[in-house]
Amino acid sequence: MFSSSSFSEHLVRGILGIGALWAAVWLGTDAGWLGVLGSLVMGIISLAAFRGCPVCWTLGLFSTARHRWRNG
Repeated sequence: MFSSSSFSEHLVRGILGIGALWAAVWLGTDAGWLGVLGSLVMGIISLAAFRGCPVCWTLGLFSTARHRWRNG
């Protein structure tokens, strides 16, 4: 259910999600409306990359690894 078609695809989505989440927090420290808007956009990108929350991504990582290990 959570697994991706390949392990490398899943890792790339995770790197993109972590980067966007970091950028959202960094942009959110700015007091202006542009910082808030940028933070919101980066947060949405992060959620889209993770396909939900970071915990869901982590579950998918283990599911993908298990699926790959079982099927060779």
